[in-house]
Amino acid sequence: MNQVIKEKYNYFREKIEEYIDSSIKVVYPEKIYEAMRYSLLSGGKRLRPVILMETASLFNVPLDEVLPSACAVEMLHCQSLIHDDLPCMDNDDYRRGKLSNHKVYGEAVATLAGDALLSYAPKLIIDNTPDTVNKEIIVKILKEFFIAAGVDGIISGQVVDMESENKKISLETLNYLQEYKTAKLFKCAIRIGGILGCASEHILNVLTEFAGLYGHAFQIYDDILDVTSSLETLGKTPGKDEKSGKSTYVTMLGLEEAKKHALFICSQACDILKTNNIDSEILRGIVTDISEGINECL
Repeated sequence: MNQVIKEKYNYFREKIEEYIDSSIKVVYPEKIYEAMRYSLLSGGKRLRPVILMETASLFNVPLDEVLPSACAVEMLHCQSLIHDDLPCMDNDDYRRGKLSNHKVYGEAVATLAGDALLSYAPKLIIDNTPDTVNKEIIVKILKEFFIAAGVDGIISGQVVDMESENKKISLETLNYLQEYKTAKLFKCAIRIGGILGCASEHILNVLTEFAGLYGHAFQIYDDILDVTSSLETLGKTPGKDEKSGKSTYVTMLGLEEAKKHALFICSQACDILKTNNIDSEILRGIVTDISEGINECL
């Protein structure tokens, strides 16, 4: 990203950090609130809420109407990371370069912290979205949230991920897994931004297609980094996929083909924005970041 885009991105991220920090205070019983805040405020790119905010900004939606939904999506993402790291799932000791939630608070509290975030997030949307937002729009936003959070979203992705360990799976199954485990949440974020902006059905479909392609490229790049990066850079244990017997785009396509495939998908995502006159520096910038990252690996 160039400096101008970074400044806008960082502005959104700072607003998200401030809003999250003010939204969850430590009260009795302290441990659960501390565990929720530990994962929520442990850093990260805030990519999904930034995508939501950037999309809403294309339609000039005021910031106070956007932040509750943006932070709710980040809470959902953090919930998925807390549960994903549990020993009964992906069993990772590190997340965002720090000890995973269950390594600090224990498995029981970590599980409950994830549950708490999952229920706290939609409450935040209902309680904190200003009255200037039509109630029908709030219902649509909540529907997108629950689709992404439930069996039609990341839960099915996680189940297929676990069932696929130490098995030879098809590319079709891998695509399903990553669509539901990764892309669904990007789609949720971008669609909520568009819904807040009262985007037409056509534009919502275009944005959804972009988010799906971006999510696909994002996951391939993540698979590439798993075999080429370090704990410091990746923020989680590298080489974990191979040790866990997981099929990835790298194991299935090979490293070089995976890179080429991701670059092709990135070009498709940029073409969608250009063809439909969606002038977003941040949306273009996040795709460019993946392309440049992969090119550095070539």
